[in-house]
Parts: sequence; structure tokens; C-alpha cells
Amino acid sequence: MTSNGVRSTGKRLAVDELIDDPGTRIVVCCGSGGVGKTTTAAAIGLRAAERGRKVVVLTIDPARRLAQSMGLTELDNTPRVVKGVVGMAGAPLRDPDQDGDGPREGELQAMMLDMKRTFDEVVLAHAEPERARAILENPFYQSLSAGFAGTQEYMAMEKLGQLRDAEEWDLIVVDTPPSRSALDFLDAPNRLGSFLDGRVIRILTAPAKVGGRSAMRFLNAGMGLLTGTLGKIFGAQLLTDVQTFVSAMDSMFGGFRERADRTYQLLKAPGTAFLVVAAPERDALREAAYFVDRLAADRMPLAGLVLNRVHGTGAPQLTAERALAAAEALEENGSEHSSPEAELLAAGLLRLHAERMQIMVRERRTRDRFVSVYPDVPIVEVPALPGDVHDLEGLRAIGDRLSGTAPGGTAPGGAARDGGGTAARQR
Repeated sequence: MTSNGVRSTGKRLAVDELIDDPGTRIVVCCGSGGVGKTTTAAAIGLRAAERGRKVVVLTIDPARRLAQSMGLTELDNTPRVVKGVVGMAGAPLRDPDQDGDGPREGELQAMMLDMKRTFDEVVLAHAEPERARAILENPFYQSLSAGFAGTQEYMAMEKLGQLRDAEEWDLIVVDTPPSRSALDFLDAPNRLGSFLDGRVIRILTAPAKVGGRSAMRFLNAGMGLLTGTLGKIFGAQLLTDVQTFVSAMDSMFGGFRERADRTYQLLKAPGTAFLVVAAPERDALREAAYFVDRLAADRMPLAGLVLNRVHGTGAPQLTAERALAAAEALEENGSEHSSPEAELLAAGLLRLHAERMQIMVRERRTRDRFVSVYPDVPIVEVPALPGDVHDLEGLRAIGDRLSGTAPGGTAPGGAARDGGGTAARQR
């Protein structure tokens, strides 16, 4: 049993071992909305930095919580240094050029994906200036880069690839969008390939790829019939914009596909670890099961499950039934040694404890059902905090719980701690 009375089953997820391993270069946090995924990603990034690694956290979630918790006024497409990162005594990572046993200097940066700016950067980097200007000014491109279905996922792949190629960070932590769309970026290369290989795109690019006047006259006659039909459906101006866009982008299409495929393979390679984040609730763990199955189907490296906001109690020996019975006795018969007000207060506290124990039992059963289906998935339980996380100290508290080093907390795998506390930090 853990210190909060919840049965410990399944394999343990050793978070510190994961982030201390120099071979771990990318950690992808995925899960449904409202389970603390963004906070988990930020806490992992901070803990890794304070244990001596140079880390960048990339969020694709539009929520601003990450910036607020890290003390930043805003996040954008450029990594920003997070101030207040301090070394953790006892961390295994050392600077080989540094004398003594002091902690290696780590660093944390954070950023939020700007889909349009990332697309613009790709165009500017891989097209000649005149062609790039034609693309950036094209109305269809402007609509595509601002919110076309699938663009965000592909640009997330682009940005992750850029960060990895830069070789500026020891570790990249990716916070994905909520719900099942969090794994849509795994489909980005295939979706892009389907788009580029689609019949309409092939026809629109055909005139530029066919040589000879006679062939061009024949093709243009057919194109006239097709574009006349498409023009009636989509509008002549939109079709013209699409044709102009496709013509300008034609030389870049191969590069898009190649980079997306390379990043996809990077996600499958050693050095990448996926963490599924969930709450101990039926719907959240059902979504977690979907993620686990999908990652297995795509042969992606799953490191484990982070079970967030697990309820606990300081009196696990007092069952819900005994607490309710004691509350009823106080309310009905009272006690000759206390006042009626004190009896009502004690009865109320006993009922609150009974509700907490019932929640814990429900969470344990839900978790055990997941473990029975996925016994080989390592799990770490993160006890619920009394309030929201809004600063670095809150992120540190989450990091301590992830690692099992929180005072009086639960170690990975459920082993109760005796209050040894978290490793001291050098300030």
C-alpha cells in the first residue's frame, strides 16, 4: 500500500532516470484535455534543467498557463530563457570542465508554436527570394498557413525537426494539443503526401511538368474544361490563387515531404520517449488507452503513464464506512465530553474524510482496470496539490512528486517515503 492507502500495482515509471539519461533527447507529453499535461511538460522541463540539462519546452497548446507558471509574460515562436532555474544538489549530471562536486549548470527555455510564422520560415529558408515573396503574398497560402486543417500538426513536425537539428539543447520536451488531436502530428507526413499526390494537385502542377508546345496545347485544353468546372464550384479567383500557389510551391513539395518523414522517423528512434498523461478517471484513462494503442501501432517508444491528481489522505486506516458510522453516532447521540458545535464540526470532518476515501477507492479501481489491460506500461502517480500551479515553486512541487522525492510523498512504484524530502537546491 502507498502512504495514501491506494494499492500499488504495475510497473513504476522512474522519471529521474528518464530525464537524467543523456540518450533521452525528446520527451513528448500527450493526453486528453484537462489532465495537467501542460503542467507536467513544464515540470519535467524544469526538473531536467535543475538536474543539469539544457532544455527547451515546446507547447502546441494555445493555453497561456505555461508562460505564467514560468514567469514569462508571453510565449512565441522563439525560445525564451526562463529565469530562476537553480542547480539541484545530488543530481548526477556534472560539467566535466568544472572542479568540485557542485551541480552542473542547466538551462530552461520555453516557446509556443506559431503555426503561420513557422510556415513562413520554411518558405523563406527553402525558396529563392522572388519565389518566396510570391508564395507569402498568395491569398491561398495566407489562408493555408493561418489555419488550414492539418497545417498545425505539420508545422509542429517542422518546428520539432528544426529544434533537433539545431543541436542547441540536450532535451526537447513537447506539450501536445489536448484530446486525440495530440497524435495527429504523427499523421502529418502521410497527410501531406496524400495532399501532394492528390489528383487535383497533380493536374494543377501538370502544365509546368509537360514539355513541348503540342503537349501544352492539348493539356491546356483539358485544363480549361477542368478549371471551368472547378471554378464554378470553388470560385474562379480561389482557383487562380490555388494554381499560382501550387506553381510557386512545386519545387518545395519534395522538401516538405522529406523533412516530415525525417522527423517522423526521429520520433520512432531511440532517444525519444512518449509520456501519456491522464487523471484517475474513467474517461481520461479511456483516452489514455487510445494513446497507448496508437503509439504501439505506430511503433513509437512509450516511456509510461503519468497519473495526475491522485487523491490521498493522512488517515488511510480510517475507512469510509467507519468514518460515516462515527459521524452518525455523533449527530444522533452526541458526547458528554464536548459541545454540540464541536460534535457537528467533528461529524462534518468525518463525512468529508469518508467522501475522500470513496474517491480514492474509485480511483484505485479505475487505475487497476487500466493496469490489468496494460500491465507492461510503467506508471507514476502524482498526488493532487491543494491549489493550482502558477509559478516555478509549484512546478518544482510537481517535479518532486513525479520523481517520488516530495516530503512524505509517494516514490515511483508506490513506495512510501518517510519524509526524507527533496534534494536540496543550491541557491
